[in-house]
Amino acid sequence: MTSVNLLLLAGTLVVMALALYALSLWRRVWAQQRDRQQAEQQRRERLAGDLQILAGSLLDGQLPLIEGAIRIKVLLDNYDSALSQDSRCQVFHLLFEATAQVPTHASWKALELTERRQHEKHFNELELQHKAAARTAARWLLDEGLKRTGS
Repeated sequence: MTSVNLLLLAGTLVVMALALYALSLWRRVWAQQRDRQQAEQQRRERLAGDLQILAGSLLDGQLPLIEGAIRIKVLLDNYDSALSQDSRCQVFHLLFEATAQVPTHASWKALELTERRQHEKHFNELELQHKAAARTAARWLLDEGLKRTGS
């Protein structure tokens, strides 16, 4: 064999080795993409299930309206921002914003009783004002909203 033939053979082997290496790297990329898509699908299914439970609990009266609206709004934001911004879901945003300044957990327990009662009075007023709209929104989510987004 001549040196030219040896160089061509060596070059061909290097190109083939690099091609095989590139193919193995692409397979890893495709596997990672598939794994990410599966993880995202599982996350969406979990969130959709949680939203169905919350909306159903709100409708059944097993969940206080204000708490349910806040939880639904937060999950909707994480599930599908377009669905969250749908006009039929705005009552959840309204209730979330109307109660955003209210302390939670240990801070709630640390409040004076009179302060707590003021917040509770505000909650009752909000509930009277928005209960029908929140129930309508929860029903729409169960019947149409979550089904449209592919849950």
